[in-house]
Amino acid sequence: MKAPKFWNESEKSIISALLIPISVLYRLADKIKRKRGLQKKLPIPVICIGNVVAGGAGKTPVALSIAEFLIAEGWKVHFLSRGYGGRYDGPLQVVLGGHAADDVGDEPLLLAAVAPTWVAKDRASGGMAAYEAGADVIIMDDGFQNSALQKDLSFLVIDGGYGVGNGRILPSGPLRESVSEAFHRADAVTIIGDGADLQFLTEIDLPLFRAKIVPHALQNELVGEKVVAFAGIGRPEKFFNSLRDAGAEIVEAVEFPDHHKFSQDNIIKLVEKAALHGAALVTTRKDFVRLPEDARMMTTVFDIDLVYDKPKKLQKLLIDKLGTRQHA
Repeated sequence: MKAPKFWNESEKSIISALLIPISVLYRLADKIKRKRGLQKKLPIPVICIGNVVAGGAGKTPVALSIAEFLIAEGWKVHFLSRGYGGRYDGPLQVVLGGHAADDVGDEPLLLAAVAPTWVAKDRASGGMAAYEAGADVIIMDDGFQNSALQKDLSFLVIDGGYGVGNGRILPSGPLRESVSEAFHRADAVTIIGDGADLQFLTEIDLPLFRAKIVPHALQNELVGEKVVAFAGIGRPEKFFNSLRDAGAEIVEAVEFPDHHKFSQDNIIKLVEKAALHGAALVTTRKDFVRLPEDARMMTTVFDIDLVYDKPKKLQKLLIDKLGTRQHA
């Protein structure tokens, strides 16, 4: 879906106000569901990377960055994902080259390039499958509002350029739950980028980490190049801004809904736009894995890195919370 504009309006719109009764019911149903959920405690630590708003906040880059540190420290990291957009309920271990985005979703394919990755609608059974396969720590990409698994460390990720939108709960606003409730269950907060009003963060007493998205070191070939950029992610404007910051000249930017399944017609129109401008087609890694094979050959991936202001502070938190790795 594509987020409605009124979700990000500082002035509360009439449409948003009319939806408040539904938001009240949504919040009540969510609370009941969470209270009824039985949290399973695994024999190994579970780290959850979640957010409080619907749509992309940068969870996957945060999950990858934490995994890379833990792997370097000798941990056997496994990822656990719901597999949004995939057709398998799981538990199923993702096989690169064997599974497509239609099978397991797009994010699990990105995660599986770094560490073993499981998709499971039932997070508890997925966590057990990872443990039995040899994991000694699990990183959940999303699942902050899911109560099936007990978490040992939960990060809330906030898009610094978007914040919490109009501050209202779905569908009146973008929030999955109230900010105060989310912070009450979180152990740390990661803010990616800046620009939005984040004054509410001054009222919380949690470790706070700031990070920014930067072009991958090998993206120099886009400097000064004309590009037709397209993306079907939660906040496409973040991708377009990152491309401009990398020195690319965007002659046309095309937005699709989050997790969009690209049709042949979509691809033909994009290729025609690129040919008209004499430009290259560029997209995100997450969109790239959803493209048909022939379309990938005509598309350049814009890869990014997540850079923390104080990486040692984050590493210390992980060590303090997880302790030393347990050897078999």
